[in-house]
Amino acid sequence: MSHSTRDGIVAVAGEALVDMVPAPVAGYFELAPGGSPANVAVGLARLGVPARLLARLADDVLGRRVRAHLADNGVDLGYAVAASEPTSLAIVSVGPDGSPEYDFRVVGTADWGWTAAEVAGALVGPVVAVHSGSIALTTPPGAAVLRDLLHTAAATATVSYDPNCRPLLMGEPADVLAGVHEMLTVADVVKVSSEDLAWLLPGRSPEDVVESWLGHGPALVGVTLGPDGVVAGTAGGVRARCPGVSVTVVDTVGAGDTFSAALLAGLHRRGLLGAPARPALRAIDQPTLEALLDEAVRAAAVTCSRRGANPPTTAELLAFPTSGTLGQSSAQPAPPAPPASVPE
Repeated sequence: MSHSTRDGIVAVAGEALVDMVPAPVAGYFELAPGGSPANVAVGLARLGVPARLLARLADDVLGRRVRAHLADNGVDLGYAVAASEPTSLAIVSVGPDGSPEYDFRVVGTADWGWTAAEVAGALVGPVVAVHSGSIALTTPPGAAVLRDLLHTAAATATVSYDPNCRPLLMGEPADVLAGVHEMLTVADVVKVSSEDLAWLLPGRSPEDVVESWLGHGPALVGVTLGPDGVVAGTAGGVRARCPGVSVTVVDTVGAGDTFSAALLAGLHRRGLLGAPARPALRAIDQPTLEALLDEAVRAAAVTCSRRGANPPTTAELLAFPTSGTLGQSSAQPAPPAPPASVPE
């Protein structure tokens, strides 16, 4: 692949909201910038990938905090929209195993008001991939605009998609699944979690979903399995399973977004992004797929070992053990915290 392909921009489109998460002190919450697409953009930037976020950012206290967080992490906000609506808020509680539950304040907020004019020109420059998913692709009126953007992007860029289901906000699973199937016809790289599938397609095995979804057209489909790693397949017939990494889980907030970011970063580094690279992406071999999955699983494990959506830098990822050295062990929940703090 050309040097310019490896230097190309990965654009991420969707929500950039604020998570209200349990603080280390019992009974308190703290505000943390979040939103699945925003987390992916930060994850990419920390791994050295030029990352552009297409988001609608409010000019309120929370929105300014989100903007500063993104800018401080090196995310390009030149194509972000200055929104008049307030910032969306996700209220997060964390279970004993570190898994998050969400409540939302999103009616009339900034993330969903996309117009066609606001995304015009957003793919200017050497954009080699566009990633989206989660709430922004299911919430009107902006969902239709962003879906159209992905269809447009496919002519020149790799399209990456993560359904990242939020049942409280997305309506009936059957309706969401219809939208997922539409996105599968345009997406090259698809990541979905076993938790998503339990809601979308209850009773279907991850391996079955990989086979089924590849039939819709993607080059690569991966199903993340929480502590058990990931199972994935390619259009070229390669199948792989990467075990989980044993870490002490603080929480799993942002782990899936980190996986997506690291997977895209691995493809970027190998010159496998951009429409001209599509044949090579579809034909990646077993060692390449396994290496990509290993990098993404390790990156997600780093995030699980820290509070909130806090993806690793390249140096932190390089310092982290490979999943193969730790065998098939599953991630373990953190021990109960002392009474003075909130277990996460």
